[in-house]
Amino acid sequence: MTQVRHGTQIEDPAPSAHVAPRPVILATFSVRIDPRAERMAFDSALEVAARLIVANLMMLPPYPATIMLAREYATLPHEEDLAAVRATAARAAALGIVTELLRISSRRPLAALVELISERRASLVVLGPDVRRSPRWQLRLAARRVRRQTDCLMWIAPDG
Repeated sequence: MTQVRHGTQIEDPAPSAHVAPRPVILATFSVRIDPRAERMAFDSALEVAARLIVANLMMLPPYPATIMLAREYATLPHEEDLAAVRATAARAAALGIVTELLRISSRRPLAALVELISERRASLVVLGPDVRRSPRWQLRLAARRVRRQTDCLMWIAPDG
C-alpha cells in the first residue's frame, strides 16, 4: 500500500555549497595596535577561519599638493608606528591567518573605514589603536560612526 504525504518538503542545501566567512577588520589610526585588540582579532579570525584585514587609517591633510606628494607624506613623523602595524600583520600571517594590510590615506578616514567595512562585508571590526598613543575622542567618534552606519559586530580597545 502506498502512503501519500501532503505538505512541502524542505530540501537541505547542497553539501558543496560552502559560504566563505566574512572578514575581520583590525583598524588603527596610524599608531601601533593595542595587544588586547590584536589578540581579539587574531582569535576571532582563527576561530571562524576568516581573512584578517589590518587597516591603518591615516588623515590626509587638505593641502593642494598633498596628492602629488603622497610618497613624501609617507615619511612624515606621524607615521612612526608603521613598522609596528606591519609587525602585527606579520604575526597574524605567521599564525596561518590569511592577512591583508591596507594603508588608507584619506581626508575623511572614518568615512573610508565605513566604506571598507561595507565593501568587504566585515563580520567583526576591532577598533584597536593603542589608547596611550591616540586621542580617546577619536576612538569614541569612530565607534559611534561604525555603530550607526554599519551592520557588523564591533570590539573596542579597553580604556577607549
